[in-house]
Amino acid sequence: MIILKEQIEPQELTFIPRELNATTIVLRNETTAEISTIQATFSLSSYYLTTTTIFDLKEFTFYNLTVLNNADVVYKDKIFCTNQVVKEYTVNKNQYVSNDTNNEYKIYE
Repeated sequence: MIILKEQIEPQELTFIPRELNATTIVLRNETTAEISTIQATFSLSSYYLTTTTIFDLKEFTFYNLTVLNNADVVYKDKIFCTNQVVKEYTVNKNQYVSNDTNNEYKIYE
């Protein structure tokens, strides 16, 4: 799930796509079923596509996200819009930890 804010400034969206090109973002509001289409410019870096664009989102709302390259689906996900501060968490600070007998898995902020 992607977390974005309700704001008029551009926000960055980065993901690993099925194809290496994209042209369009389609958002479907899960509450109202309203669909909005955004023509966007994407850049490719190390298999990630990134776009910086303005999303017309409403706080406390879920959206279905579809990224297209013309008619081909490149990426699908869900967006939640919130204006609260969201912290990112990783498991074991993104490092592999060998198995041991005490099963201690730690989550770090």
